[in-house]
Amino acid sequence: MSVFPKISLRLEVENYLKAGFMNKEILSALGKQEAERRFETLLHNLSHPPSFTTVRVNTHLASVQHVKNLLFDELQKQFNGLSFPILQHPDLQDVLLIPVIGPRKDIKQQPCEVLVGAQCGNAVLRGAHVYIPGIVSASKFMKGGDDVSVYSDIKGKCKKGAKEFDGTKIFLGNGISELSRREIFSGLPELKGVGVRMTEPVYLSPSFDNVLPNYLFLQNLPSAVVSHVLDPQPGEKILDLCAAPGGKTTHIAALMHDQGEVIALDKISSKVEKIKQNALLLGLNSIRAFCFDGTKALKLDMVKDTDGEPPFLPESFDRILLDAPCSGMGQRPNMACTWTLKEVMSYQPLQRKLFTVAVELLRPGGVLVYSTCTVTLAENEEQVAWALETFPSLQLQHQDPQVGGEGMLGAGLSPEQLKRLQRFDPSAVQSLDRDIGSLRDASIEDLVWLANKDCIGFFIAKFVKCKSTQEEDL
Repeated sequence: MSVFPKISLRLEVENYLKAGFMNKEILSALGKQEAERRFETLLHNLSHPPSFTTVRVNTHLASVQHVKNLLFDELQKQFNGLSFPILQHPDLQDVLLIPVIGPRKDIKQQPCEVLVGAQCGNAVLRGAHVYIPGIVSASKFMKGGDDVSVYSDIKGKCKKGAKEFDGTKIFLGNGISELSRREIFSGLPELKGVGVRMTEPVYLSPSFDNVLPNYLFLQNLPSAVVSHVLDPQPGEKILDLCAAPGGKTTHIAALMHDQGEVIALDKISSKVEKIKQNALLLGLNSIRAFCFDGTKALKLDMVKDTDGEPPFLPESFDRILLDAPCSGMGQRPNMACTWTLKEVMSYQPLQRKLFTVAVELLRPGGVLVYSTCTVTLAENEEQVAWALETFPSLQLQHQDPQVGGEGMLGAGLSPEQLKRLQRFDPSAVQSLDRDIGSLRDASIEDLVWLANKDCIGFFIAKFVKCKSTQEEDL
């Protein structure tokens, strides 16, 4: 059941998305009524969190069973003895699934209020406490230790430091303030810790703040699928072209048993530092991270390579992951997106630039995996159609494991080609209320099915390069 309004989009963006989800191929296959129903389900589900929290076990340092036992004890502490099922994904052996309980409708709202920004609010819905930088407003007389109700300013209309707000706000649950209003808005930049400790969230989900940090990596389910699809092997040279914050980079290294070389690029230095920190935390030594623009990663002069640093000579890598910058229209929960249509549409040309570089850097026989966390046709299936037409050396490959659904109609791809894609579509299942009782009654198979369906919007395509692009140019 929907407890939040559907995602708030600019009309031009909503119409653009609708045109993609109601294109001629889809209308012909499903009919107008079913296509409209699916689109409305998509908009409503995007504003709600997925049904499961997904964590990836760092198998480089510990066994899945050992970490599962540690996590079970940790969750019992967090939830005062309430027993949460922890499922090991049958097709992704290093992934654990923890069901999210909610929405809970019997929470009594408090007179003392805290308003947080939309991004902070989204994190709270996925189990986070409220951190001080995310707080926009607090009631006039709020003191440390007060019971407070937390709301999300989904449209970003509240002025920082306001004592009250009458605009659109969404209730996220109750918590206990760690500081007074005066302390929070004192202007001290070093205040970065927890501002409100959530005690009664609308969606009950575990907090992973500093929980088994060497053993666990919080990751959306499709993001964990990507590295398995890439299937890196020990001793190979792998490129993660747009790598921050390093979740997939570290997963690739772990799947290779930390044997070989994983090159990670990102053009923002602070994000590169985050990749290095994550590699260190997870005990992975095969990762080399560089602050470098992926569109310039191809070395144009054919002189000797410079000690493995970017830019790289053509055909230098066995496998390449292009988890491309995208419009992010599959992220959940997301109650409001203020982007213009121009911004949403700006990613397709950038993705093509990066893809072209990736093809050149891949050796013949090598594997290229392209992924996004968006639901638009233009950034997903249309990019596959473009790639197959532009690069005759590429062949679309079957994916293993196949966890998501097949690709979406509308880009002119054949039924066989669509089956080789994976699209994780938030409209694939109706949102349901989940409580402990319903979880205990459900079979493991049904829970895993729900986890696979009710996740973020995501897309994966896998290609193999059949011959050298140098030959094509002759």
